[in-house]
Amino acid sequence: MLALITRQLVAPMARLVYRPVVEGRHHVPRRGPVILASNHLSFIDSMVIPLVAPRPVTFLAKAEYFDRRRTRWFFSAFNAVPVRRGNHRVAQASLDAALEVLEGGGAFGVYPEGTRSRDGRLYRGRTGVGWLALTSRVPVVPVGLTGTEEIQPVGAKLPRVRRVTVRFGAPITFGPEYGEAGQARARRRVTDEIMDRIAELSGQERATVYNERGIDTIPG
Repeated sequence: MLALITRQLVAPMARLVYRPVVEGRHHVPRRGPVILASNHLSFIDSMVIPLVAPRPVTFLAKAEYFDRRRTRWFFSAFNAVPVRRGNHRVAQASLDAALEVLEGGGAFGVYPEGTRSRDGRLYRGRTGVGWLALTSRVPVVPVGLTGTEEIQPVGAKLPRVRRVTVRFGAPITFGPEYGEAGQARARRRVTDEIMDRIAELSGQERATVYNERGIDTIPG
């Protein structure tokens, strides 16, 4: 209910103030489970995507955001799931939480880079998104964000008014021919294909290495 109220009240205001450019919104299925896989430039990304998507989107978020009064309300309103930083066991618990959202017919947002880019490049995707796509066998909609790093730059306390662009690409489906989630090669293949599609939408320079690990979303 809180998420619905937030969308009804905040979304029109945000569109009026920030005037986002939204392309390919029709690519996001209105019903049924779907993964939205996006590049990650700013803390604000997990608010921008749900505000312009045609349906509610759930993201994982650092549990620390829920410890701060200033950010707790926002992340709760956007159906974010809190996750503590930790080891492989915590990472798998994050994936299981994402799978639960999808099994319930929801839309789940993921940043395959694992944490936001601090230099604007698109980093190599971690294979958690590949595991999730192969395990759930649901469509993956690639998303390319540009300009969000100008709204909430790293270290900035308050958001700025800047125009952003959100591009939703055509859904990708990964059938049995891609392999199983337990196969490392299959997870890598799926993840790389998703990252290629994100790069086409965002226009970012590609980095051949992983970004610094973090849990702004699913760790792979």
